[in-house]
Amino acid sequence: MLEIQHFKKTYPTGFHMEIDSLHLSKGIHLIKGENGSGKSTLLKSIAGIHAFEGEIKLDGISLKKDPIPFRKLVNYSEAEPLFPEFLSLDELIAFVAKTKGADNSQITSLKEILGIGDFSKNAISTYSSGMLKKAGLILAFLGKPNLIILDEPYTTIDVGSQKRLTELINQQLQQGTSFLLTSHIADFEGFFAYDSVLTIAEGKLIQNHE
Repeated sequence: MLEIQHFKKTYPTGFHMEIDSLHLSKGIHLIKGENGSGKSTLLKSIAGIHAFEGEIKLDGISLKKDPIPFRKLVNYSEAEPLFPEFLSLDELIAFVAKTKGADNSQITSLKEILGIGDFSKNAISTYSSGMLKKAGLILAFLGKPNLIILDEPYTTIDVGSQKRLTELINQQLQQGTSFLLTSHIADFEGFFAYDSVLTIAEGKLIQNHE
């Protein structure tokens, strides 16, 4: 499913991340690591947001050689999402839905599952941290992505929403979507039967067990 070769990412601060080789099968994968370890750097690189050295392929499609087809297959929700505050969530959804090929029935279903309700009509500037998180999550599930990347998906949302999100992820897994997840919530590791668990520390992949 996902292939990474000779990956390198360096920041002016001196932080350096390097992965020689990583192959992940279809399914669900957990990435563990402390703040600043490089988890978000890796996820944003896979999502096509950060430039990097090396090669990343998803289902045989190269991010560098075929960036548009690659990005159409990958959806990403960051840990602390930021959106233009003058827009409403409905406006954001309309834009992303057009690029991802999502229909109205999917949008309605995701709104109900994530408990968004009429808040989607309001400007992003009025949203709480929990609503911002839900906004990022609904955008990440739009369309028919091959891979959904969720960085800290369980933070700031209530217990009921956490349960519904878990059910949604399991549903998408059964339909063939793969996932990369991270979280600092201790109980989160027991939510799923992971195909692999990766541990990252100081920019290095130090553990990979199936």
